[in-house]
Parts: sequence; structure tokens; C-alpha cells
Amino acid sequence: MERLICLAIGYVCGLFQTSYIYGRLHGIDIRNYGSGNAGTTNALRTLGKKAGALTLLGDALKCVVAVLIVRAIYGQSRPEEVLLLGLYASAGTILGHNFPFYLGFKGGKGIAATAGLLFSFDWRLALAAVAVFLVFFFLTHYVSLGSILIYVVFVGGIILMGQMGFLEVSPDLLPEMYILAAALMVMAVYRHRENIKRLLQGCERKTYLSSKRKEG
Repeated sequence: MERLICLAIGYVCGLFQTSYIYGRLHGIDIRNYGSGNAGTTNALRTLGKKAGALTLLGDALKCVVAVLIVRAIYGQSRPEEVLLLGLYASAGTILGHNFPFYLGFKGGKGIAATAGLLFSFDWRLALAAVAVFLVFFFLTHYVSLGSILIYVVFVGGIILMGQMGFLEVSPDLLPEMYILAAALMVMAVYRHRENIKRLLQGCERKTYLSSKRKEG
């Protein structure tokens, strides 16, 4: 029951669609522009750096807020489960971001929300994932590739830390945590399936932070 409650809390938080709201304030529905995705990359490409930064921050924070709510509710009563329950809240946030009911279940891809998940889960894992993303982004300028690799680090890191005893969670809950993390990675890969096809074909669009550079 607690897991469903945490998923629901996260889903409600995930419904705060930062790029959609920002776009509406500027008279557009961002889902009708660029890639049609209500996420950070499309906000950056369509509305500029300020919109991209605000979208990244807003989408990450809503995941952090969901985790903080869960910790406030269960931190004292279920300390051995609260890390896992926070992960369920994060999963709910990503679901709410990707599939908002009031937007016809057409949202983003959940990577900015995943950044919030990582920083609320373990700062060491978050820094490792950010480092990998930045290295591959600046080498290739493919946001999608860096985004997928974030999940590789996320899942691999959780399993490694869990097996080494670095996670403050009951050992019997570790398999459930691994499965949930893997499920989130599968969803991320599915949401990026068109990007993966274009990467394999060599025609994925590149993103440059400098306006002096042309996008490929």
C-alpha cells in the first residue's frame, strides 16, 4: 500500500510540466514545436537557454519534492524502507512527467526528473551520472546518448552500492530496488527509441550550447 501511495505522490508532482507551462506563458504549446517533446532539450532548442535551464531545474525539483514528502511521511515509521519508497516516489514523478493525463499522456522523456531522482537518492551516484553525461555530451553533442548513459550509471551504481552495503536499506529490499531501477531504465530507453534509431543511422540531431555552432 505504501508503494502505491508513494507512486501517487510522485505522479501528482510529475504533473507540473515546466516546459509546457513556460511555453503557455509565452503563447505557445511547446509540444507543437521542434521534437514535440515537453522536456528540457526541446525547451532549449525552441525557447532558448533560459527556458532550457528553468525546465531542467523545475523538472528536477519536482522529483526532489516528491521524495521529501515521502521522507516526511515515512522517515520515522519505516526508516529501513524510506530509500526504496523514495525511489517509488521518483518513479511516480517520472511517470507523471512522461504521461500527464491532462495533456493526453503526452509529456517528456523523464531525464531532468531523473536528475532529481539521482540527487535525492545519493549525491555520489548523481555526480558520477552527471560527469558521464557531460563527457559524452561535449564529445558528441548528442543529448540522447548522454541521457541513456545516465541510466546505465544509475542502474549499475545502485547494484554496485547495494552489493557493497553502501545503501541504507534493508538487504531483503535490494532486489526490489534493482528491479525498479531497471524498469525505469527500460522506460527511458523506450522513450528514446526514435533517438536510438537515429543514432544508429548517424542522423541524430546534435545540440550545441553556443549559438555560434550549428546543430547537426
